[in-house]
Amino acid sequence: MKRLILIWFTLIGVSAFAQKNERPLVQFTGVVLSADSSTVIPYATITNLSAKGQSTLANYKGYFSFVAHERDTLRFTSIGYASTLVVIPSNTKDRSYTLHVKLNGQSINLPVVRIFPWATTDEFRKDFLTLKIADDDLEIARKNLTGKSIASLTRSLPRDSKEIQNAFFQDEHNAIINQHSSLSNPLFNPFAWGALIKEISEGNKSRGVSDN
Repeated sequence: MKRLILIWFTLIGVSAFAQKNERPLVQFTGVVLSADSSTVIPYATITNLSAKGQSTLANYKGYFSFVAHERDTLRFTSIGYASTLVVIPSNTKDRSYTLHVKLNGQSINLPVVRIFPWATTDEFRKDFLTLKIADDDLEIARKNLTGKSIASLTRSLPRDSKEIQNAFFQDEHNAIINQHSSLSNPLFNPFAWGALIKEISEGNKSRGVSDN
């Protein structure tokens, strides 16, 4: 009988202690905002660290509303922002608590990643051995100053004002020098005709064409 009475008093004490330490429920409502621009942060994660990590999400407007206990510790997180902790105070009015939670932006510097077009070292070795090295400045200048390159540029590029002026002055100089001279007509020069006939005959022989 004494043992039953002792057990009964023990259960009453434990129940009274549990009721005394049970924290009241609170309707926690608020909006998650950016601390820099006061714009809403959608879909922030809210984790109740005092309730075995229970989590909930704010909506696309940053609004949230759920039931928690007084003195619960809540962690607010979102991608691109530093997490922050909020503790629900005790003795809240009307068992409700409203708060604007502001998160600070966070920049994370990631290490540099270089992507190469070779999947293996063998592919790199093959491409390296067959690599065509580009010409340096000296080689480029040498190619641009060859007789063939200069002749091609002379035919394709127009003359500038300085070249035109020099050609004009040269023609004027020649005209002044030869103004009292009679220039021979090459059509009446027998040597010129002989040279022309010789070139024609040599050209026919090189092509295998006979005189007949």
